[in-house]
Amino acid sequence: MPVTRTTTATPSQVWSVLAQGWDYAGWVVGASRIRGVDNTWPLPGSKISHSVGPWPAMIDDNTVVEAATPEKELILLAKVWPVAAARITMRLHEIPKGTRIEMSESAVSKPFSWIPQPVQSAALWRRNHECLLRLALIAEGRESDGDS
Repeated sequence: MPVTRTTTATPSQVWSVLAQGWDYAGWVVGASRIRGVDNTWPLPGSKISHSVGPWPAMIDDNTVVEAATPEKELILLAKVWPVAAARITMRLHEIPKGTRIEMSESAVSKPFSWIPQPVQSAALWRRNHECLLRLALIAEGRESDGDS
């Protein structure tokens, strides 16, 4: 079940945050720092190298773009732990006076993929809700592209 948030930011403003890999740790809860971003981000196959968790127990991981439709959808494959991965889908829906952002996340590797999706969604709801709040706040601070 996706988590949603409505923002006054345009889809272009929200996409500008998603498309700027160096902003990833600013809106993704748990990402501590960015170590590198492919210069082709967010094209499919490009990745962000990041660390998760608090110092000194940080784990170095990466997130790879599986698919991207500018200002509409971004599908990511994120390493969660050394042995797990999750697929995160971000969808942007233009609405009057803003954007409805939708975020869904599901485990794609065992043993976590065995957990029923409703249980996964419930466990991740607070984290993903906070991610969308942060994303919206950053996007609302971006200058409009003049199209709205």
